Amino acid sequence: MKKYIVVTGGVLSGVGKGIFSASLARLLKECGIKVSVLKIDPYLNVDAGTMNPNQHGEVFVTEDGYEADLDLGHYERFLGENMSKKNNITAGQVYSSVVQREREGGYLGSTVQIVPHVTAEIKRRIESLEGDVNVVEIGGTVGDIESEVFLESVRELALEKSADDFLFIHVTYVPYLKASNEFKTKPTQQSVQLLRRSGINPDMIVVRSESPINGDSVKKVALFGGVPLEMVINLPDVPNVYSVVEMLKNYEVHKKIAQRLKIVLDESHFRWDYPKTFKPYKIALVAKYLGTDDAYKSINESVFLSGCTKPSIVDSQALEEMSWQQVCELLSEYDGFIIPGGFGKRGIEGKIRAIRYAREHKKPILGICLGLQLMVIEFARNVAGYESANSTEFDPTTPHPVITLMEEQKKVLQLGGTMRLGAQPMRILRNTKLWQIYGEIEDVSERHRHRYEINHEEYADLFKLPGEDGYRLVISARSNFVEAVELEDHPFFIGIQYHPELKTKVGNPHPLFTALVDSISNNR
Repeated sequence: MKKYIVVTGGVLSGVGKGIFSASLARLLKECGIKVSVLKIDPYLNVDAGTMNPNQHGEVFVTEDGYEADLDLGHYERFLGENMSKKNNITAGQVYSSVVQREREGGYLGSTVQIVPHVTAEIKRRIESLEGDVNVVEIGGTVGDIESEVFLESVRELALEKSADDFLFIHVTYVPYLKASNEFKTKPTQQSVQLLRRSGINPDMIVVRSESPINGDSVKKVALFGGVPLEMVINLPDVPNVYSVVEMLKNYEVHKKIAQRLKIVLDESHFRWDYPKTFKPYKIALVAKYLGTDDAYKSINESVFLSGCTKPSIVDSQALEEMSWQQVCELLSEYDGFIIPGGFGKRGIEGKIRAIRYAREHKKPILGICLGLQLMVIEFARNVAGYESANSTEFDPTTPHPVITLMEEQKKVLQLGGTMRLGAQPMRILRNTKLWQIYGEIEDVSERHRHRYEINHEEYADLFKLPGEDGYRLVISARSNFVEAVELEDHPFFIGIQYHPELKTKVGNPHPLFTALVDSISNNR
């Protein structure tokens, strides 16, 4: 019989439901339980593909090419398993499916309503999960109008199942007021009341806070939340989110859940290894999405899981306003650079200046997706003499389009879900740095998310194959496109069209990031 753990959130958004859900899923997995996870996003978008990273954080792309909320990245990293489109539901998907079925006559003339038809579609998707225990995280905050239909759906589903098949966990926040020198539990009390109005009584309350809350506050949450004292779990802020798995184990959360759901745990093989010490290297992430720390989440975590302190953000637009001397002075403080992906013209010239600095000063640099394309533009301008070289994305009339729209993309009229997405096979060329980084493996698969490509056909003079003479960009990976380039006389100058950060797992960071950190270590 399948079991379900539903995680809701209260008081404020971004309270940490995703980290908690991922940590709980990993804890149960380490206890021998087959676990599946599901993120429910109440927004009307069909997927996260067209969302602005400044508002919503990064778009996480799965192996099957699904563009998802960044919480699927948490799930993948913590669980060490690949997610797919089955691990995410959005309100847009649900309503689209219901409307399509109505148009096809699937409701046999019934008046289509939120209850029972929309809730039935939601329940169907939840029940399609294949785990013995399924962790379902409902995005947003209790009280949001968007999430009401999802709360109603899990309420109905809990009634349809046995009492020991369902468990509700409510994640809330308890603020600390310096003026009165006390923790305030009232927001949590009111959040639980809102949840009860939806017909759901929490079985466990997870209290997030800046620092550990006192015992009196825990008792108050238990009393007004209507749960036993041992079912109130305080998770204060920690410098390393991967320690949350151990914190939950120390609280014996897995045992409390197992007792309620009547499942058998096997802790004999429990093992949770994650980095605890970090090299203090300064890596600059030359970026333009500065509205939220989550815009480059997977890159930050990939560096962190490679045993290095997280990158510092350098505003690419600010670099455009500086003199070249000022750029050099600022960037000289950093040991290495990452040029991440992105879209649009804003901040591009600043990124190109950073690439030039790293190339000329022999500083390790990794260009990802757009970063690769800008590496080619910089090389074409400052080395090959194509002073007006550009991408047709930024300058459609450039006389030297070294980066152009992929041929099949020229026929695309819609934006959502139409890029080159997901896992794509490619071949790494022998006797290159990239080949060595991959352990001398030639055939690999990496995740992509792009519309533009290197215009190798018209500008072949910028490139060479491994072993050929001349100061040119070495092609180090190919598919139907140029997938990666590098420079021979540089400690680490590698640009890649794909997104290696999307495949990093705890205990198994993508080798490109560990190679970047190792290169910085050697270069210092």
